[in-house]
Amino acid sequence: MGGSIRNPSSDGSGSISHLLHRNDQLKKSMGELAYQVVELQQEVKVKDCVLEQQRVRLSEEERGRAGLFEIRQELQGRVEQVQEDNRALKIEYDALLERLRGVEAKHRLEKVKEGHLLEDMIQLKRQAAAHMNNRNERRSRAREAKLQREAQAAAGSKVAVDSSSSAPASRCTSPKENSCSNSPEKGRARLFRSASVSSPRIFTSMKELFGRKRRGYSVCSLEEELMCPSGICLSARVPARALQVLEAHEQDINAVRFSSSSDLLATGGTDRVIKLWNVREGSLTHRATLDGSRGGITCIDFNSTGWRILAASYDNSALLWQRDESIPKVTLTGHSRKVTAARFSSSPHQVLTGSADGTIRLWDLNRAACVQEVKVGSYCSDVVCSHTCIISGHYDCKIRVWDTRMVSCVEELPAQGKITSLDISCDHRQLLSCCRDDSLQLMELREWSKVRTCFRAEGFKCFSDCTKAVISPDGGFLTAGSADGAVYIWNVSTGNLETRLPDKHSSPISAVSWSPSGEYVVSVGKNRLAVLWSDI
Repeated sequence: MGGSIRNPSSDGSGSISHLLHRNDQLKKSMGELAYQVVELQQEVKVKDCVLEQQRVRLSEEERGRAGLFEIRQELQGRVEQVQEDNRALKIEYDALLERLRGVEAKHRLEKVKEGHLLEDMIQLKRQAAAHMNNRNERRSRAREAKLQREAQAAAGSKVAVDSSSSAPASRCTSPKENSCSNSPEKGRARLFRSASVSSPRIFTSMKELFGRKRRGYSVCSLEEELMCPSGICLSARVPARALQVLEAHEQDINAVRFSSSSDLLATGGTDRVIKLWNVREGSLTHRATLDGSRGGITCIDFNSTGWRILAASYDNSALLWQRDESIPKVTLTGHSRKVTAARFSSSPHQVLTGSADGTIRLWDLNRAACVQEVKVGSYCSDVVCSHTCIISGHYDCKIRVWDTRMVSCVEELPAQGKITSLDISCDHRQLLSCCRDDSLQLMELREWSKVRTCFRAEGFKCFSDCTKAVISPDGGFLTAGSADGAVYIWNVSTGNLETRLPDKHSSPISAVSWSPSGEYVVSVGKNRLAVLWSDI
């Protein structure tokens, strides 16, 4: 009995301790939970702040979205308006295009009619010229026959001539001679006189026959046709000093050329004008200004009489002036890029042009039209004309010789660099080329020899792709301007540098010209200056 009975005090103490332990654990858990609650409350507050910010941003975005929606609606309205305007413009464009097609069709028909009319006019002119030539030929033959008959009649007629008026009295040195002079029969001893071309009547007839000159349609004036170039230079002077330095243009000067008579000089530059200068007694005086070009001048040439001036321009055209007229008489258009060269050909009414578009054109001045075109495919820097051919220089380092009769390239000569200019001697026996490799090359035209004489000098540098060099009129010297502002002159016979003319140009020299009389050299450059050189 005693072993099975429990002690109540021991059981109560054990449950109390257990409850106390549980109470401590619960308190500890409640403390931890309270701490977690505080942390969660802090996080809730942070989340609430973030949520509030997001609500603010959301409201701002909604307001912005509403503004963008309004802008979108406005833009849609504008787009619809533009589309409506475009539809109206499209209808108008289609109508104008239809009208343009109709106008182009009419224009083509008019062009065809114009071509037919031009051909008819040319044919009529040819017929009129042939009729005029036949009539003049008949008149000429009739005059010749009449002249012959008059000469024969004069030769066979007897003319009584008074001895006192027909011949001067001769001195008598003897009495016999005096008695002879008093005899009536002897006084009329000279009863017959043969007619000759010295007879006034016959001379007048011949003057009427051969003195008249038939003139057709021409850009030349009578005064121009009567003018002739002066003299031939037998020995050119090597310039030693500057006679005059003048500011010839308002901008850079690209071209310079003497007339055949050496008394007139032409300069042209990027200011789009050509200026003419009288050359008298070692000085240049302004004579006239030629306007009309819409671009800078690249090249100038005089015809053989010096009465007409031809120029190439940056505006894709070439222009022709009469010497005393400031407005161009003829404008030649057709090139697609700038015209780099313009020269008078051997025919008085034809000129030649070369262009950066890679073509060479032959123009008829009477018609102001292109009669021949050669497509080279390479930038043409310069052209010159010989008696039977055309010579062109190109950027592909080649010189080409063209037969004008067959319009074909008969010779292709390689060079050492880009060709910047060409010049042909007065006797048409030598060709000078200036290259970008800072050299001048001289070759004979007769054999088209592969052997060439090369001229170089220390300090000489070809400044640009359009630097121009020339041959002296006697063929004994070569001259060119350099990038250092000096004029270099070489002796052809020795191949050495003859002289160097410095100090007058402060910038590169673009072109030089030697007067046909051999007396002067003029250099022009980028500093707007023209310098007249001589040995006077």
